Amino acid sequence: MKIYNTLTKKKEDFIPLEEGKVKMYVCGPTVYNLIHIGNARPMIIFDTVRRYFEYKGYEVNYVSNFTDVDDKIIAKAVEEGISSEEVSRRYIEECKKDMAGMNVRPATVHPQATQEIDGMIEMISTLIEKGFAYPAKDGTVYFRVKMDPSYGKLSHKNLEDLQSGFRSLKVSGEDQKEDPLDFVLWKPKKEGEPFWKSPWCDGRPGWHIECSVMSKKYLGEEIDIHAGGEDLIFPHHENEIAQSECCNGKPFAHYWMHNAFLNIDNRKMSKSLGNFFTVRDIGNLYDLQVLRFFMLNAHYRSPLNFCRDTEDASKDSMEASKASLTRLREAAARLKDVLKTGEEGTLTLEEETLVKEAEGFRAKFEEAMEDDFNTADALAAVFELAKFANTHVTENSGTAFAQALYHELEELTDVLGLSLDRKEEILDEEIENLIAERQAARKAKDFARADEIRGILLDKGIQLKDTREGVKWERV
Repeated sequence: MKIYNTLTKKKEDFIPLEEGKVKMYVCGPTVYNLIHIGNARPMIIFDTVRRYFEYKGYEVNYVSNFTDVDDKIIAKAVEEGISSEEVSRRYIEECKKDMAGMNVRPATVHPQATQEIDGMIEMISTLIEKGFAYPAKDGTVYFRVKMDPSYGKLSHKNLEDLQSGFRSLKVSGEDQKEDPLDFVLWKPKKEGEPFWKSPWCDGRPGWHIECSVMSKKYLGEEIDIHAGGEDLIFPHHENEIAQSECCNGKPFAHYWMHNAFLNIDNRKMSKSLGNFFTVRDIGNLYDLQVLRFFMLNAHYRSPLNFCRDTEDASKDSMEASKASLTRLREAAARLKDVLKTGEEGTLTLEEETLVKEAEGFRAKFEEAMEDDFNTADALAAVFELAKFANTHVTENSGTAFAQALYHELEELTDVLGLSLDRKEEILDEEIENLIAERQAARKAKDFARADEIRGILLDKGIQLKDTREGVKWERV
């Protein structure tokens, strides 16, 4: 298995620290609002990475945190007139609901920053004792960047370039820093903010120290994989490495994985541009499995463009993903129908040959996943398997043959976190009656009334499609 390592900028063979086990840390969201679809990409991608490791027989200790103390959380609390704890508690629960909707498995542990303050104080104290950090007069504690000779190795930045970048900037608190590059490990409280007592001042931790401490507590000083969005490479992950390695005296993470950005209509997602979508927004329109499919239908290191076009469904990312996922589910449904109606018995010689041929699609799937988790190519192999099943399984096929192919399809889609079950939705009686009336009008060649009913249904969010198999509907 090969993983692209941001640290070395190349694909490397995965060799775990401990045979048969994977220690994996993924940076989670800051919980001050509903998560957006940009947050969803790393959740889905690295959940899939975890699933594949488990499929290959690894025991995965998967840790993903919630940042529950932050300026944005405090601002939200002030805005609503409630405590920061209430804000973070609410949005952790909402995040978990969205994760369940996307079929993202709960982490082995979901640590919260506010519950790990003692460990942060301990790590900061160790860094001060070793000379890698220092307290300023106001109680702020800074990390001495230039004391770390390998600083910049993840982001591939050198200190001279970073230094020149600061020359034209007036950095807050720079007058008490030994060097403009030094970053905060602990900061004093402000009026009305949550705070904790420390040897330096009443205050709260800097963002970077939180993940270093939570990773160390739940995974150990040295881990296999650290992952997150590419926006975290610098300064967050760079600073995590500096803190952890200078404190513990050993390599922090052996493999660094980063997913690329998600853009909306080729532009950065922004509330001011009116192109901001939460996962809940999408969930109100689609099964969130469709969103998961969309995220997996591209390599995780490739930028992904999310398009919403209500006038042209062919240009709409979610509509295209919905149609593709529906094709997979229809192939599975055909197999399940044969399981109900087909003759029981053992495989024929011809069916045994076809099952062996179908196993080749699993090999293609694994080859794609072992090449830096290429989920796009893995999905292509799954579709080849579905097409193979559609071609070779007929009404006259036996249940053993249908079961063998269904098992292949179900196991591979489960690795991707995709469910083959179609959500059956029941229409209310009024809608059902309108559809029946339209069918009667078409039969009577009263096309004006049929078109009128189509329009009424569309206004109610129901779009009809006339197919060879009869009328079908979908919500729009």
